[in-house]
Amino acid sequence: MSRIEAIASELERLTIEVPSWAYGNSGTRFRVFGTSGTPRSAEEKIADAAKVNEMTGLASSVALHIPWDKVDDYGKLGRYASDVGIELGTINSNTFQDEDYKFGSLAHSDAAVRRKAIDHMYECIEVMNITGSRDLKIWLADGSNYPGQTDIRSRQDRLQDSLREVYDRLGDDQRMVLEYKFFEPAFYHTDVPDWGTSFAHCLELGPKAKVCLDTGHHAPGTNIEFIVAQLIRLGKLGSFDFNSRFYADDDLIVGAADPFQLFRIMYEVVRGNGLDPANNIAFMLDQCHNLEEKIPGQIRSVLNVQEMTARALLVDWDALKLAQDANDVLGANAVLMDAFYTDVRQDLAEWRESRGLPADPIAAYQDSGYQEKINADRQGGQQAGWGA
Repeated sequence: MSRIEAIASELERLTIEVPSWAYGNSGTRFRVFGTSGTPRSAEEKIADAAKVNEMTGLASSVALHIPWDKVDDYGKLGRYASDVGIELGTINSNTFQDEDYKFGSLAHSDAAVRRKAIDHMYECIEVMNITGSRDLKIWLADGSNYPGQTDIRSRQDRLQDSLREVYDRLGDDQRMVLEYKFFEPAFYHTDVPDWGTSFAHCLELGPKAKVCLDTGHHAPGTNIEFIVAQLIRLGKLGSFDFNSRFYADDDLIVGAADPFQLFRIMYEVVRGNGLDPANNIAFMLDQCHNLEEKIPGQIRSVLNVQEMTARALLVDWDALKLAQDANDVLGANAVLMDAFYTDVRQDLAEWRESRGLPADPIAAYQDSGYQEKINADRQGGQQAGWGA
C-alpha cells in the first residue's frame, strides 16, 4: 500500500472552495489589468470554477461576492452551477465600496449608514436562502487613521449591536463567519483587527458565529498555526481564506511565499480533526491572480493545499508524542520535518489517476483547449474585475 493510500480516507475529506472573483481581472493597487478569456458574468466565473474542479476533484464549490456576482435570478444561477457540477458556497458581503461607508459601516456613528449595511447583510442572507448556501462572510474596512478621530469603545458597542441584528436573521442551518485584518484601509485602528476581537464578538453572538482566518491578514512573524490550534480547540474556527503574502495582504497563490507555514497550518488542522466534516471548517481560497492566468493559478493553489495536507497526514504521530513526552526537542522537531520534506507529488499523481483525474492537472488543462476556447468566445461585453 502506498503512502497516500494509507491516508486516503482522510485526504478524501479535503474540499476547497474557490472564490468567484479570482477569475476576474485584478492587478496592483494602482492598475487592474485585462486578460483574454476573462469572465463577463457570474455564470462564466462558475464555468471556470467547474473546470478547476474537473481537473483536480478538489474544488466542488464556489464562493460568491455580492454585489459583484449579483444576478436577477439566484435560483437559476444555482441550477446552472449544479448543471456544471458545482455548488454555490459562501456568500461574501461588501460594505467597503459605497461612498456612504467612508467612515465605516456596521460600526458607523450614523444610524442610517449602519441600517444600510445591515440591510445589505439581509440581502446576502436572502441570497443564501435561495441558493442553499450555509455561510455569510463579513469583512469590514471599518476603522480610523488618527488617534482621537473616533471613539474606539463606542464603535465596538455599535458593531456588536449591528452584528446581533444580522445574526438574529440567520436561519437554523446558516452561519456568520467574521473575518479580521489588522490594517488596511484603516491604519491607526481597525474595528476587527485580530482573531481575539473576532472571537469575542462571535462568542457573544452565539454558536452560529465563527471566526474566518485569512492567512494573509497577520503581522509579520505571527504564529498563525497557534491561532488555528486555539480556534479549533475552542470550536470557533469557521473558515479559512487561503493565500500568501510577502509584505501585507498580497492575496498570492497559497504556499507560494512559505510552504512550510502552510504545512504547519495543515498539521494543526489534522491534529484538531479539522478535516472531519462534522467540524464544519470551510477551506476557501481568497486570491487575486494579477499576472498569471486565472484558472491555472487556482489549480496550482488547490494542489498546494492538497500536497501540504498529505504531508501533514504523514506525520508519525506515535513517534512525535514519544519525543514530545520525553522533552526530546530535536527528536520531536525531526519527526515533523521528516513529514514536511516527504515528496508526495508522484504519489498524489498516481492517486489522482486511480480516481479518474489527470495525474498533472495543470498540463491537462493546458492540453484541454479550454483557455483557447474562452479566449475566442468571450469577446465583447464587460469583463469582470474588482467591483464587478
